[in-house]
Amino acid sequence: MWYVYILKCSNNTYYTGCTNNLDDRLARHRKGFIHYTKDKLPVELITYTAFSAKYKAFEFEKYLPGLLLRK
Repeated sequence: MWYVYILKCSNNTYYTGCTNNLDDRLARHRKGFIHYTKDKLPVELITYTAFSAKYKAFEFEKYLPGLLLRK
């Protein structure tokens, strides 16, 4: 499975990511190992979606930032 996830950062920005190991990736974010979020801790998992196909997950991840910016 591949997971696309949305995190809310402490500065009220959002981060979208894609991984095949959601638990490990979230732990890496929370420990400050991910460059973009390390200075925006703590982060909160807002939602995630599971995909069986890797390419579908990456397509969805690319779509999300534009969706998040719409009001």
